[in-house]
Amino acid sequence: MPDPGDDPRPTEARLPGVEPGGERDRIVLHVDMDCFYAACERLREPELRGEPLVVGMGYEPGDDTGAVATASYEAREYGVESAQAITTALDRLPRRADADEADGDGTAFYRPVDLDFYESVAADVKAILHDCADTVREVSIDEAYLDVTDRTGWSVAEGFARHVKQRIEREVGVVASVGVAPNMSAAKVASDHDKPDGLVVVPPGDLQSFLDPLPVEEIHGVGPVTARTLRDMGVETAGALAVADRAELVDRFGERGRELQDRSRGRDDRAVTPRGLPKSFSRESAFGDAVTDPEPKYDQVRTLAEAVADRADREGALYRTIGIKAVEPPFDVNTRERSLPGPVADPSLVVDTALELFEEFEDAPVRKVGVRVSNLSFTERQQASLDSYEGREDVADGAAGETDVRTRHRTGSDDESTEGGQSSLSDF
Repeated sequence: MPDPGDDPRPTEARLPGVEPGGERDRIVLHVDMDCFYAACERLREPELRGEPLVVGMGYEPGDDTGAVATASYEAREYGVESAQAITTALDRLPRRADADEADGDGTAFYRPVDLDFYESVAADVKAILHDCADTVREVSIDEAYLDVTDRTGWSVAEGFARHVKQRIEREVGVVASVGVAPNMSAAKVASDHDKPDGLVVVPPGDLQSFLDPLPVEEIHGVGPVTARTLRDMGVETAGALAVADRAELVDRFGERGRELQDRSRGRDDRAVTPRGLPKSFSRESAFGDAVTDPEPKYDQVRTLAEAVADRADREGALYRTIGIKAVEPPFDVNTRERSLPGPVADPSLVVDTALELFEEFEDAPVRKVGVRVSNLSFTERQQASLDSYEGREDVADGAAGETDVRTRHRTGSDDESTEGGQSSLSDF
């Protein structure tokens, strides 16, 4: 009996590994932030919106060293690309010093990478993604997969994905492209298909017809070198890859050839799984307008602290650091943390510490608040609270083991991967 995997084309469209009448097709979202570093810079400098903007790794203001981490879509029109030398970018798009500079055409703003700030914005996005899905695979600082099979159905998948997009833009202020498909690789292709600010939904029955006409390099995992080799073999599109001689593909690319052909046929049985243990748990909430009155701010901090402590308890996690975030208009991000003498699981301590740390912002106008526990451990929870540590009162009063971190940001991944025009600097 022939191996179905070697057939030129699948005989029916269904989720790989699921027999007819079995469990329903998975619904996977791939969320990819558009020009994320540039978008973050525009959050604190709104005058940069719509202007060519280049963010450089190893770049210092006024210098010509380093490489392009990301270029805005406006800058890409001049041939500026990620991983390009800053000197090359400057040749193609000279530096503009001032937003009000006359005759700014053909020039760009250049900014150095500020990873701490980008991670703080990414944490806001991450909180939304974890609120919208039970299973999230964080791929990088600006990219994640969500399995929402148990949250929605295919008949309303587009509305669900639009809700995720709108929450990110409304609550964080950055734009995401979202792809929806029955598996991870197809969802990735879908999110790349209509950038920027895209939303592409590919139901199971439309998967093959969606993939077939695409250039072969749009299949997830096909980088520039592989694409050139495939074109030399006469394989120009995903549809051509789907019907190519499987033995020849395996001979040329090894088992990866089999995998790439499966993806061109819409087959990918990988489950969306988290990447390792989480490093922190956080919850954040934005107010409709900046709030000065202390009471609603304290109420929100208390609610978030209880939610974070509950999440840590459900995940079986101990924590050594408790922190808060307060965002003042327009986007002035302030964080405070307190370190404990050892790992604990103590919900009341999380609430008390968060409220104490927030006292500094009691009368300040605040548009968003957040609470986080970090420095997690997942060993046997033999010590469930600080009652087991001598000197709890000292810690609660901030006299022992305290590190007050004051980070203030003033406002005004292909295999080789610079996918999406942005070089990846860290995990999401």
